[in-house]
Amino acid sequence: MNELVTDIKSLHEETLNNLKSSKANNTLRAYKSDFKDFGAFCAKHGFNSLPTEPKIVSLYITHLSKSSKISTLRRRLVSISMIHKIKGHYLDTKHPIIIENLMGIRRTKGSMQKGKKPLLISHLKLLINVINEQKTEEIKKARDKAIILIGFGGGFRRTELISIDHDDLEFVPEGLKITIKRSKTDQYGEGMVKGLPYFINEIYCPVLSLKKWLDLSKIKSGPIFRRFAKGASLTNNRLTDQSVVLLIKNYLNLAGIENSNYSGHSLRSGFATVAAESGADERSIMAMTGHKSTQMVRRYIREANIFKNNALSKIKF
Repeated sequence: MNELVTDIKSLHEETLNNLKSSKANNTLRAYKSDFKDFGAFCAKHGFNSLPTEPKIVSLYITHLSKSSKISTLRRRLVSISMIHKIKGHYLDTKHPIIIENLMGIRRTKGSMQKGKKPLLISHLKLLINVINEQKTEEIKKARDKAIILIGFGGGFRRTELISIDHDDLEFVPEGLKITIKRSKTDQYGEGMVKGLPYFINEIYCPVLSLKKWLDLSKIKSGPIFRRFAKGASLTNNRLTDQSVVLLIKNYLNLAGIENSNYSGHSLRSGFATVAAESGADERSIMAMTGHKSTQMVRRYIREANIFKNNALSKIKF
């Protein structure tokens, strides 16, 4: 009997470890951060946060709805559910008191989101020009240009961009192949390869900008995008995803653009929007960005085509 209890306990622990391993580290951190907010809400009102019950979650969703988007409410719901699973508890997030509350909030507020703006070609040119004008070391300018142009050209998530190692690169006659070993939507680590061709305009070419950065930095292995210590001393430390956000916002500010409307995601959404404007279909955009669902890509395409075949343009005054 004791052996059976031990076996069940061992299976339980292994199952919980498998649940944790099924999610990327950044995803787990996001779950924990979201759950921390839920925990603070519960503590303030004298509720149990773990385990909790659908009624409490529904109250929390109502509380959040006063200042948050529908997408944020859904994400918090997923986070609360996943933390319960990881800790070995069950929470019915499909309970009518939660689902019907969400439906009511959606009808009241609407589900249209106003996200951060995409960085378009005009913005990219401004940023690269601003970097070139800076009175700083060439090696720093080379790194920052490579981050922006590679980030845009590959439609990368911030976490994917900073995770690129030298071994993930393959320069070929047509351009550059970059292997992404794992990403947000690739939980099984199957990986994907992105191909970035050479540009006719060399100033804004992602492939040439990366070649210049690697040449100046002498990086032959490990992370390709690294931090600088004081001065122009390059460290072995990988940049963080937040560093990418700050870098973009800094150059937007120097270019005279209000940076609060942009984020690290603006490179990725900018690629998708510009590709759609240029006539790329959703399959080819998804092949580059790694989107698993067409929903977000179709939104980029709709926004890119808002002035194409516009009914108002057919009216003659």
